[in-house]
Amino acid sequence: MQNIPEVKLGLVAVSRDCFPITLSESRRAAIVRAYGEGLYECLVTVENEADMLRAVQDVTAAGCSALVVFLGNFGPETPETLIAKNFDGPCMFVAAAEGDGDLINGRGDAYCGMLNCSYNLGMRRIQAHIPAYPVGTADEIAGMIRDFVPVARAVLGVQNLKIITFGPRPQDFFACNAPIKGLYELGVEIEENSELDLLVAYKAHENDPRIAYICADMAAELGEAGNNYPALLPRMAQFELTLLDWAEEHKGARKYVVFADKCWPAFPKEFGFEPCYVNSRLASRGIPVACEVDIYGALSEYIGACVSGDAVTLLDINNSVPASLYEQQIAGKFDYALTDTFMGFHCGNTPACKMCADRAVKYQLIQHRLLEPAGSEPDFTRGTLEGDIAPGDITFFRLQCDSEGNLRSYIAQGEVLPVATGSFGGIGVFAISEMGRFYRHVLIEKRYPHHGAVAFGHYGKALFDTFRFLGVADIAYNQPKSLPYPTENPFH
Repeated sequence: MQNIPEVKLGLVAVSRDCFPITLSESRRAAIVRAYGEGLYECLVTVENEADMLRAVQDVTAAGCSALVVFLGNFGPETPETLIAKNFDGPCMFVAAAEGDGDLINGRGDAYCGMLNCSYNLGMRRIQAHIPAYPVGTADEIAGMIRDFVPVARAVLGVQNLKIITFGPRPQDFFACNAPIKGLYELGVEIEENSELDLLVAYKAHENDPRIAYICADMAAELGEAGNNYPALLPRMAQFELTLLDWAEEHKGARKYVVFADKCWPAFPKEFGFEPCYVNSRLASRGIPVACEVDIYGALSEYIGACVSGDAVTLLDINNSVPASLYEQQIAGKFDYALTDTFMGFHCGNTPACKMCADRAVKYQLIQHRLLEPAGSEPDFTRGTLEGDIAPGDITFFRLQCDSEGNLRSYIAQGEVLPVATGSFGGIGVFAISEMGRFYRHVLIEKRYPHHGAVAFGHYGKALFDTFRFLGVADIAYNQPKSLPYPTENPFH
């Protein structure tokens, strides 16, 4: 994957000066042994503010981009929290459990120290990650650190991200409106351009010598069966190069770039193709290109790519599963009610690696109806990557800034069922437990747009911790029946 951070973790131990410093140091060494390769051990044990400065200098010089602050004993609450304030990167705080020594000279009281640490972090308004149960043995803390890596990767990515847009949102898709205030609160930069800017840049890439290489790569990815329009590849390759060059030339002071582009109705006629397949290829490399200028969709996709380290997609929460299809293919085979299922769809932006083997470049049926003569062969509406999405675990999620300027999010784990859709576009039959109630009391009640990001696997835990770190207070999920939503009618 390109365009996502590499996390180098550092481990800093702290010690209250009335406790043996050797207790923190020996416990720190045990964590390093338990974790294995990839964890930098800072040998400066922090007892005071001068130590804190030396420790931060040490991990910075070592190239650490994220830190684990370890309370090997009670810990000095002021210096330990100042580590997070002075270090330029996400920090996690964990504490040592007892049991590796006697309870007189070998007792550390870090269980108590975590309370004061949290209190001090709050007073200083320092955002840090504290695991669900932050006290553990060396092996347990090594596991917590591994869980922190995707969270740190996502936070670093967001803090160094620029979203580049082309065109205003389509007239009938105001649901994708994007208050910029929330982006700045997250530390994300945005560059908004017109479709004309993109068209000028595209034309400037005509006859680019790199086009032939991109065409060959596209042909190899699609295979003979999936490459329905070989003559269309040069146009799409030219567009891919246009976006990649724009990203490199316009990232400015940021390290990472994603796009949110207007893809209809003017785009296909003026460019001569649909951009969906190109969008899918960039998404497979960690550079999401969100449809319909969905700025927070692009941001959500990028967070998913950072958390999963894998390709993601953006789909409409699109249509219900017909009762006949449910009865024939799902009922009795999978433990889902009809209302737990729906179809996730978009025109053709899902990466080929996340689709069934018969995926192919086709044409956008809806746009063909709208933009080209009735009964005609598809021309500029070609360029979608279509087929059923491959079955497997998924996480459906979104981070959104609402019309009042408040950041909110949802996360729901589920799966794509191995059920043929019999439809068009990039589409799959999705199943999420209690989806019907989630649809009404989260998606509708909280006025989310129709687009959701999809990560291919169960990443709810890491996404939840990431949103918490980013300061998102409202994180919704698909609650079980035993836990009603606040807006749910108890007499239903």
